[in-house]
Amino acid sequence: MSKNFAVIGVGGYIAPRHLRAIRDTGNRLVAAVDPKDSVGVLDQYSFDVKFFTEIERFDRHLEKLRRGPDENRVHYVSVCSPNYLHDAHCRLALRVGADVICEKPLVINPWNFDALEELETETKHRISTVLQLRVHPELIKLKHS
Repeated sequence: MSKNFAVIGVGGYIAPRHLRAIRDTGNRLVAAVDPKDSVGVLDQYSFDVKFFTEIERFDRHLEKLRRGPDENRVHYVSVCSPNYLHDAHCRLALRVGADVICEKPLVINPWNFDALEELETETKHRISTVLQLRVHPELIKLKHS
């Protein structure tokens, strides 16, 4: 069964990789937010998606989906926003009942980990971070072998 995704920071540098992964794994992007108009980015992936330029409206939309049927709710939120916003955006995603895929760093201040861990326990949803190994010497050797 495919899962529903939302992306925060869809106009950012790394977001196209998340969009491609969502599409290539047979999942659906149902909502996206970025302060800049990112419709052109979304159009490249043929998503029929609800797009927002204001995080507050995006948040309300995800909450509305959470209260509806399970097949409409957002199961995962990809956080591709600037680093200093990761903590707040992970909290938003957990509060609307989604698991989170967050670009690194997860938080700027280490003491914020505890609060996120508590929220994971409360909501029974998880945060995963991306660990890119594309510059790891062994993977580069493998790629060129």
